[in-house]
Amino acid sequence: MTEPDCPQKSPCVIEEQPGKRHWCSCGRSSNQPYCDGKHKGTDFTPVAVEIVESGKVAWCACKKSGNPPFCDGSHRDI
Repeated sequence: MTEPDCPQKSPCVIEEQPGKRHWCSCGRSSNQPYCDGKHKGTDFTPVAVEIVESGKVAWCACKKSGNPPFCDGSHRDI
């Protein structure tokens, strides 16, 4: 697996609270945008992110962002 799966072509916008999250980079997780371990056996690893303050986060769900794990609008080119 060299290219990640694309679970959806729009960001996952979630109201987050402070704490650590692990963003799914492979696109296989059933719990998007978070990792559920389905990357095992691939070249992908989750991206650890520390949320420092409450607020909305636009997580990349197309897995094509140039600023992972956050959406940068790359889904418009898919």
